[in-house]
Amino acid sequence: MKLSPRAVGLTAAVVTVTIWTSFIVIARASASHNLLPLDIAFLRILGAGSVLLPWGWWLMRDQRQRGEVVGSLLGLSPLPLHITALAGLFGSLLYAMLAYSGFFFAPAAHASVLMPGSLPLWTSLLAFWILRDSISKARAIGLICIVLGDLLVGGASLLKAFEGGEVWKGDLLFMSAAFCWSVYSVLVRRFGLDPVRATMAITSFSCVTFLPVYGALVLFELVPSHLGSAPLSEMWFQAIYQGVGSVVISGITFNLMIRYYGPVRSTMITALVPGLSALGAVAVLGEPMHLNLIAGLALVTSGILFGVRKS
Repeated sequence: MKLSPRAVGLTAAVVTVTIWTSFIVIARASASHNLLPLDIAFLRILGAGSVLLPWGWWLMRDQRQRGEVVGSLLGLSPLPLHITALAGLFGSLLYAMLAYSGFFFAPAAHASVLMPGSLPLWTSLLAFWILRDSISKARAIGLICIVLGDLLVGGASLLKAFEGGEVWKGDLLFMSAAFCWSVYSVLVRRFGLDPVRATMAITSFSCVTFLPVYGALVLFELVPSHLGSAPLSEMWFQAIYQGVGSVVISGITFNLMIRYYGPVRSTMITALVPGLSALGAVAVLGEPMHLNLIAGLALVTSGILFGVRKS
């Protein structure tokens, strides 16, 4: 039985929220183990590519048999080169590098507020600029709550920078990662991209650009890396969870959300992620919940929920 568009959108939202919530807790836990940020990004792209590149090659087999020129990057991407490069740069390469680097400076509770919390803000501004979407008064109020929540969390760490702290670096990296993902989500809507093909395209871009370059730098010991010394079980886990789970599964479900709800409402539906991931950080990682984090979390979650309710 074929699911209705509403059922597909709702299922995609549930899967996306679940994976995004666990992503924040697991990524922060990984920072205390063996691998470095770019090591995790490397394994994420490698794991995703091992699934998506053969799938994409099979998907375009009929066109190749007819002699048609399909996609780009030697047939690895099903989309034109300019879309592949633009979406891949923001939705895969920069996002992974910035997000994983942030977890090595700031706790998961900060990521819980700043990453999903910043998405509606960046996406609304980009959609207003690129897609000419209007920002209603109700949505503007919700965005103001999100900004205030971000300031309560990120502002406190920025003030501590004068005392020699480094948490502010993670906060800036989290917000930058959220901006990159917002650019990608708006591009999906702007070009009307198919969710599966879009995820294949951004992964193929990272596989062609990042994997060989970083692999060569590690091989010749030009950059610090723990790929040669980390336990094999840890690397397998990162490749499967970060690559197959966070990229393949949640990448497709997030794109399905965008097609049904639109980019702004899709990012606002992630209202559950800040609260759930912050609670997960307290329960699993033993992180403290300071007053400014609780207040920021409440403001961000309220702002996202308000925007969803009024959309």
